[in-house]
Amino acid sequence: MEPKTFQHPPWYIEPQKGESISHYFGRFRRHEAVCVSYPGSLSKAAGIGPVLARWEKFRFNPFPSQKELEAIGKLIGLDADRIAQMLPPKGEKMKMEPIRLCAACYAEQAFHRLEWQFQSTVGCDRHKLRLLSECPFCKEHFTIPALWEQGECNKCNAPFRTMAKRQKAY
Repeated sequence: MEPKTFQHPPWYIEPQKGESISHYFGRFRRHEAVCVSYPGSLSKAAGIGPVLARWEKFRFNPFPSQKELEAIGKLIGLDADRIAQMLPPKGEKMKMEPIRLCAACYAEQAFHRLEWQFQSTVGCDRHKLRLLSECPFCKEHFTIPALWEQGECNKCNAPFRTMAKRQKAY
């Protein structure tokens, strides 16, 4: 008898290590096999109410329950423990606004890092650069990572990867 091999559903998207839940669910909702415009539609389909819209804005009060994580995980084909890795660790306070970015990191791997929204994070430890909280070209604040479809400023369309030259050292 051959061993069973696990197959992911066609809409499965692998989360990046350190990726924020906001960025992940934005990517998931835009996937060609999913195409869901609003986070509320996805969380409603999972039977957990409008919580996904809060999570995409880093609003974790109340903190996502195991039941909610399991329900959304079942819907999208992702283990609840893996979804929990995209949430802040217990005791870590989040900075909901402004949305922050290390353009040097983004140029290397195009996704929003959860740690950029920690209140305790001042800058990027890897690049020794302060995080950006607005476009250095037009001064527009960054939108929530769930909406980062092209990886660029919403107002002037400057690519995030080009903003690293404007980041200050720390």
